[in-house]
This record gives sequence, structure tokens and C-alpha cells, in this order.
Amino acid sequence: MLSPILSILYLSSLIYIIEKRFKNLNLPISILSFIDNGLFIVQNKSFSISNSHLFCSYNIFSNLLNSFGLIIKHSKTEIFHFNRSHSPFNPPPLDLSPIRGPILRPKDLWRYLGFIFDQKLSFHKHIDHYANKAISMVKCMKLLGNSVRGINPLQKRLLYRCCALPIALYGFQMWFYNKAPLSYHMKILNKMQRRATIWILGAFKTSFLEGIEALAGLMPIKFHLQKIAKRSFIRSFKIPDNHTLKNLLNDDPPKSKLHNSHNIDSLTNHQKSLTKGHLIDSSIKSYGIFPSFSPLDLEFSPGHQIIDNFSNCFSFNLANKKEKNLKNTRGQELDEMVLCYSSDHHTALMITDASIKNDIAISISHIHSANRPTAHHASFVTTTEAKLFAIRCGINQACLFNNISKIIIVTNSIHAAKKIFDYGSHPYQIYSAAILSKL
Repeated sequence: MLSPILSILYLSSLIYIIEKRFKNLNLPISILSFIDNGLFIVQNKSFSISNSHLFCSYNIFSNLLNSFGLIIKHSKTEIFHFNRSHSPFNPPPLDLSPIRGPILRPKDLWRYLGFIFDQKLSFHKHIDHYANKAISMVKCMKLLGNSVRGINPLQKRLLYRCCALPIALYGFQMWFYNKAPLSYHMKILNKMQRRATIWILGAFKTSFLEGIEALAGLMPIKFHLQKIAKRSFIRSFKIPDNHTLKNLLNDDPPKSKLHNSHNIDSLTNHQKSLTKGHLIDSSIKSYGIFPSFSPLDLEFSPGHQIIDNFSNCFSFNLANKKEKNLKNTRGQELDEMVLCYSSDHHTALMITDASIKNDIAISISHIHSANRPTAHHASFVTTTEAKLFAIRCGINQACLFNNISKIIIVTNSIHAAKKIFDYGSHPYQIYSAAILSKL
């Protein structure tokens, strides 16, 4: 047995050769490989043509493996057909006996890398399997305590969210997308969360689901799925440029003469409207919401993060909202700060703010020493984005002055200011990277 890394190194040249042979023979077959698990994908309206293509590809591949000193485990070879028609579906078997292979009979379910596929791609069996697995885990957790002794409800809630819920939602991107039929999936998942919530609170079995979810501090499954789906859209912008998903989603002009026929951007508007899936949603929504995303910027790389290298050079002066007479006290502190630093030629005092009205954002930054406010207008941006842009413009102006060694920023959005030093996944990284590189 080869390790995963050695398997990839050893098989990459073999896959390259087999793809060239398929191309020379004009066989419309796509290859997917995960370490030592390979797939031959054929699309055709005729079973006989599909089986003939698969027969030829299997013969070529087995002969090439023999020349490499490798063998195919025929007992692990499977065939599976997908079909959208509502009529009775009975695909014929694939006879590989002429090339000393097995007779492959199509199955109703296909398991691959932990995912369970059915012929209609409804993923009902997939959600049944993992919801039951999560329910079994919740039942086992009952041994940890009850309503009288053992772990408290907060700890039960934490256990459920960290251990059971991720299992139930494994592979949710395959079935949770725009215009997907979700009634069955929501029914099974709500049943699973209901059992978990009753265990967390020790409530009656007849309790109203929405009520006990609110008492337990759990988000309804549908809203939780919407939340993690939006977060997963960002992942496509964090992967390297040579990643397969990046090649499918990338709408930039091709750098080589070879055209990627699987690129989503190559589809017509009508084809895009008919095509459904998580990748389509990611392509449509993410490029509209996050037009500029820089997760691989040098400023975010370990060893180059400014907050680690110059931790003593940054501080936040936060206001205590519980303090009495906060407005008068804070105003007096700001007045004293302006008087103190207005005569200091090495300090730039900057006031920034932003507002949005009728989808039009106005960002303004004012540097006290220059006494020249700068206003910028933008449309269809968030408040945080507008405030970060104001901070970015102010820092750019402050860095143009000579002998500036200290920059003081006065803003009413500490949330936006802290996004500058947030190296996680967020849609404002382009502004964070620009500010950090300037500093």
C-alpha cells in the first residue's frame, strides 16, 4: 500500500497519459481521482453508448495499469447511473468478462467518499444516514447526565453543536442550494434537532419545537444552513489558483490557449438558469458580494502579520458604555486629545465616518493637521465596508506627510477598525490588506 502523497505522485503521470489516450480516441470521458479512488464519468442518452465508452476506457486503463505494475481490484469496481426521468428506470449491466473483468450490475445507491448518491440525486438516503447517526450520538450523550445531575444545559448545547450537528449536515452543499426541494431534508433534520433540544432542556416530548429551540439557544436548522452556506461561498476565494474548483469558478480571461469547457462562465445565461447547485450559487452570489477578496495576501501570512511583528505599536481606546455621563466624559477626553496632539508635527489625528442612504454610501476622512476633509461616494456597499474605506483613505493621506510617527484614528465603529487586524475569512480583506501594507 502506498501513502496518499506517494499515490498522487505515482498516479498523476498515469492519469495524464490516460487522458491523452482518451482524447486521441475521441472518447467523451472525464476522469476524477481521489488518491487511489478513480471515477470514469460518461454522459449520454443511450445506455448502450455509455456502456461501450466505459468498456473501452476500462480496457485501456487496465492495460496501462499492468504496464505500470499495478492492478485493479475488480471486486471494488462499481457502475452507477443517474437519470432524471420519472418513468421506470432499469439500466442494463456492464459486461467486462471479455477483458477478464466482472459483470457490473447497477445499484440503487452509491457510496463514495462518505457521500450517498441515489439515481435521482435527491440525497434522501444520505440525509437519513447522517441524521440517524447524529440522533444515535445524542442518545449516547444522555449517559453524561440528566436534568438532575451531570453536565448542565450549556454544556449539552455545546456538545450538540460541536459533535452531533456537523455530522448531520455533512455534505450539505450537495443538496442545499437555490431552488432545491428541501421539504424532506428539513423534516428529518428538524426531527433530529428536536430530540437533541429535548435532551438539552429536559423538556416534554410534546413541546413546541420553535419554543424549545429558542430556550436552548439553538438556531433553526434552515437558518443555520443558510448561514454556513454563505460562509462556504467564501471558501472558493481562499483556495489556490490551480485548484479544480477555482478553474470551474474563475471568470478571468484564460492565461493559456487551452479553453476550459467546464468553466461556469462558458455557460449561456439560459444554461445558467437551468443549472442548479452549490457551485452555481457560489459563482453568482460571491462575485456580486465579494468582488475583491485577497485571502492569500502576504500581509495575512504567518510571520508577516503586522499585529505579531509590531504588537506594541497598536492599541484600542474603548469607551465603557455602562459609565455614567459617557457623552460628556468622552467628549472632554476627545477635546483634550485634540489640543494635546494638534501642535505635535509627528502625529496625525484622523476622524473618519460613513453613512448609507438609499444604497448610496458616503465615506469621509478628516486629518486635523491638514484641515482638508476628503469625501468619497460609492453605491451598494455595506456600512462596514464604507467605514473601512474611510479609514483606508485617511491612512493613505496621513502616510503622505513627512515625519509622521503616530496616527490616531477616531471612529464610531470599533467593529470596522478591528477588522483591519482580523486575519480570518471576511469580505473586507481587500481593505485590510491595503491598510496593513501602507502601515
